[in-house]
Amino acid sequence: MARRAQVQARRVAREVPQRRDPGAAQDGAAPPRNHLLATLPPAVLERIRPLLQPQGFRYREVMMPADTPMDAVVFPETGWTSLMVTLLDGAGAEVGLVGREGMVGLPLLLGTNRMPLEVQWQSDGTAFRLEAAAFRALLTESEPFRILLLRYAMAHTTQVSLIAACNVRHSVEQRLGRWMLMAHDRAEADQFSMTHDQLSVILGVRRAGITVAVGALQRAGAIRSGGGRVTVLSRHALTEAACECYASVKREYTRLLRCR
Repeated sequence: MARRAQVQARRVAREVPQRRDPGAAQDGAAPPRNHLLATLPPAVLERIRPLLQPQGFRYREVMMPADTPMDAVVFPETGWTSLMVTLLDGAGAEVGLVGREGMVGLPLLLGTNRMPLEVQWQSDGTAFRLEAAAFRALLTESEPFRILLLRYAMAHTTQVSLIAACNVRHSVEQRLGRWMLMAHDRAEADQFSMTHDQLSVILGVRRAGITVAVGALQRAGAIRSGGGRVTVLSRHALTEAACECYASVKREYTRLLRCR
């Protein structure tokens, strides 16, 4: 009986969330930069570590084509991805962004294995890949892992919902300001690659509208654009130009996941 109680106590201890410093390495291993992985209780993270496969990606690389079975989830470490929808007439738009705050592959969390969205990298990046079978097993085994990812799913749903409303109700300049702030957060650098043609597809507007909006942000001292690159000059000016959607999404990520 005593031995059985000890085994049960150890099992429970493994599953109870513990406060941890995300920067603290475990057994000499480098701590993950991905916020979801770094937030996991140490015992759960160490259970997952051997299953994570490091990968590198290139700017504009398609990581997951639309309507294709997913065989893994991906936890970005650096860089960020866009979730892109393409309509029957070929027109497209971005409906979500995922960087190191999150995970690509939510359909596998929600009981399916595909979605009508393409996942494309908007910068060079690195990530950890976790096979679908191992991911599903961990969802069953670990309550902290499952709850954390469900909270992330809620945060991401909020982002997608507000982007949809933003694309309908706000001006191109406001939408561009919101997107620049979200990209700046995930790029973790003041300069990143982005052309007017790409912004036209991402925001679902004509290129002429992007040129006007970029010009307005440049005159406000928020950004500099040229040569296929954007440089953020002033977060304050960018925030002033953006709509409230950026702050609303940020609040939900902070509330649900303690993302900064």
